[in-house]
Amino acid sequence: MLTKTYDSAIWRFGAFNYFWFYMMNVLIIIPARGGSKGIPRKNLRSLGGKPLIAYAVATALLSDYHPDVYVSSDDDEILNIAKMLGADTHKRDACIANDTATLDPVIYDAYEHISKAKGKLYDVIVTMQPTSPLLKTITLDSALKRFEIDARLDTLISAKEDTHLTWLQNGEKYIPNYQKRVNRQYLPPVYRETGGFLITRSDVIGPENRIGKSVDLYLLGGGEEIDIDTYEDWKLCEYYIRRKKILIVVSGYPEIGLGHVYNTLLIANDILDHSIEFLVDKKSELAYEKIQAMNYSVHMQFHDNLTEDIRLIAPDVVINDCLDTEASYVDTLKGWGMKVINFEDLGSGAAKADVVINAIYPEKKAYPHHYYGYRYVLLRDEFILMTPRPPRETVERVLLTFGGVDPNNYTYKVLESIYDYCRHKGIAISIVAGMGYAFYDVLDNYEGVEIYKNASNISEHMQAADIVFTSAGRTTYEVAILNVPTIVLAQNEREMTHLFASPEHGFVHLGLGYNIDSAEILASFKKLVEDRQIRSDMSEKMAQADLRKGRKRTLSLINKVLESL
Repeated sequence: MLTKTYDSAIWRFGAFNYFWFYMMNVLIIIPARGGSKGIPRKNLRSLGGKPLIAYAVATALLSDYHPDVYVSSDDDEILNIAKMLGADTHKRDACIANDTATLDPVIYDAYEHISKAKGKLYDVIVTMQPTSPLLKTITLDSALKRFEIDARLDTLISAKEDTHLTWLQNGEKYIPNYQKRVNRQYLPPVYRETGGFLITRSDVIGPENRIGKSVDLYLLGGGEEIDIDTYEDWKLCEYYIRRKKILIVVSGYPEIGLGHVYNTLLIANDILDHSIEFLVDKKSELAYEKIQAMNYSVHMQFHDNLTEDIRLIAPDVVINDCLDTEASYVDTLKGWGMKVINFEDLGSGAAKADVVINAIYPEKKAYPHHYYGYRYVLLRDEFILMTPRPPRETVERVLLTFGGVDPNNYTYKVLESIYDYCRHKGIAISIVAGMGYAFYDVLDNYEGVEIYKNASNISEHMQAADIVFTSAGRTTYEVAILNVPTIVLAQNEREMTHLFASPEHGFVHLGLGYNIDSAEILASFKKLVEDRQIRSDMSEKMAQADLRKGRKRTLSLINKVLESL
């Protein structure tokens, strides 16, 4: 005898919505014909190492609504595979298994047979087509919950926004399917059904219809909306299946500057096949603003323990560029099944990470998964594509650029030291300072100095210069690839460990800038100004370092980690 716990009229009007969540019976039917034409044997073809139909079955079986899951097919091989995957099966009659048969009689036929076989009156019938393999269980359950809450709904259909300028054929003529040619966002919205799901009440379904009078759409995106009809669709699904979520954890605040942020933005720009999100710690509001301005998804630390934020984002890979990490931090991430890639890490976590890439600091201890040195430097395209020029006979311009923050205000210190000499020699002075520089007001007293705030074309300023003053960070690689003689003042003790900014590579390194007096700065500068041969030797040494392939080498290391997932 067929029974139902509550009369449908009661729950349809929402009187028992709370209990309805626990008591409703859900039947999911996955129609899978064997005779697909566009892609032969489509439902059994391997997608990401599994038969296509396996995705729909797994999504349905994992639902919190504990549905009965049936595959309806005319094909014995499909039915056997469905059983192995954990689904129940219904053998479809031949008369509704041909090319002309629509899904309405197929679903109704399966529903009738299953109801009798199971002895159930189902409240909700869900059609899920195997051609939407990227649909997530959480999305399916969210749709079922919406359907459950709104007792007025008869049918809820998965759809995607598909608004475009379209045309209709009228006889031999084509006529516009719009009133006015405007940008897409100003057209009346149009939505296309997907094969993800069609949820309907059992008292609506019939042999020629599954859609009631009250219909709503559930919009999908992020790949879940894809229906596989063509080989191109198949390739797109393969891309989404291979696509991993990468979380870049980065720090950037006045005390350490924005070098780490610029570094990770280059990494993000080079990774096109995977999803990228950023997470910054509580101190890094400056980093947050910079990353947000580049239109990447960025999160500010919310929990006391950063790992809790990472857990909730649930990435496949975590890339850390936030100074030294602790072993416990890396162990926690790896314990959650995440791969860990660290940049410039001298902490105990470096020994635990899957890969450590360090273009700046020397290696304390050799590990097989660590990659050190300038061969792994990340440089922007503007530097890689620009052609260096040979040193001029005389110095015409000097550039002062100490990063996005310059916490010790070396910009002012150097300017004060060389200003009178430059005016006497007719040497132009350019200053490029970043968004975090806080001392612009002290530069106003120096007439004729060209000041550029947060310049986006710093490579042009470097190439125009005959001598550059900078700190010992990543800028040293930028001036080196352009072969510009450079004087370095380190901002802190950590920068003193950067080995690239050395005479071996064509630099004059004065040491910690706050320990250097104006006379020494001026003397070093005058020596370069007055001796072209020294400048030429410095340029030649810079040119010997192979910096242009650093990004490719680094990306190759990251891709190896992604391929291992």
